Amino acid sequence: LLGLVYLALSWEAPQGTTTVVLPAPANEPEPEPDASEPASNLPRIRIQPETPPPAQANTEVEVAPAPVEVTETEPEPEPERSSEPAVQLPSLSNSDSFVLDALRGLQNGAALVRLVSDEQLIRSFVVLVDNVSRNSFPQTNLPYRGMSEEMPVRTLDDNLYVMDQAAHGRFDDIIDTFVSVDTGAAMALYRSMSPLFQRAYAELGYGGDAQFDAALQQAIGNVLRMELPEGPYQLVKPSVMYLYADAEIENLPAVHKQLIRLGPENTARLKNKLRQFADRL
Repeated sequence: LLGLVYLALSWEAPQGTTTVVLPAPANEPEPEPDASEPASNLPRIRIQPETPPPAQANTEVEVAPAPVEVTETEPEPEPERSSEPAVQLPSLSNSDSFVLDALRGLQNGAALVRLVSDEQLIRSFVVLVDNVSRNSFPQTNLPYRGMSEEMPVRTLDDNLYVMDQAAHGRFDDIIDTFVSVDTGAAMALYRSMSPLFQRAYAELGYGGDAQFDAALQQAIGNVLRMELPEGPYQLVKPSVMYLYADAEIENLPAVHKQLIRLGPENTARLKNKLRQFADRL
């Protein structure tokens, strides 16, 4: 050790030589210490920023639902409607036997056929409906057979009478037969013969737009709106026919006076049946 110290103190640099200073390896400059921070003898540790991991591809595969196949169905073509009526109708003038046969097919039809006329039945029915729709009443060519029994009366004096209660009973069988007819079957029959009724209605002179259905509705409505005056009903007989002694009753529409002859009970039953028909018109 003493020898080395001696050599170091006695060493002289050679003359005429060139000192080559090799540059230090290129290292990153260290940051200067912050003057505000106290000096530390501990070694400095450089903290490198953590490199974020590389993004990983999403391995989950979203499976879309399979498309639902919709089969479009073409609409079925509507069946062609025949312009011909479902029932082959006869001519209006030759329709009586056809109508009577159809009436026999109804419930209690045989009893109904015994009451109705057998000559130009549709035409006479249309005339009756037309008259009643105007608060009138035809005296001839009615669609039903006339009453052979005279109206029973009680005599009060030489020219004054009163209608007997038995007078209303003459119409019991007629009303019984009428109300016993099946309403639905009767309306179906009426609809099947509607062209004949419309043709007969046109013969009365109404325009082509006038509908027999409307006249029938009006006629039924007139009957339903009528209220009977209270009896007893006094009568006079200036000629062959009886007239009501009360001028107010005598001046009532003819169809109204016909309901008085039926009596209150038969009139109520008739109205109830007519309401059923009106509901189906």
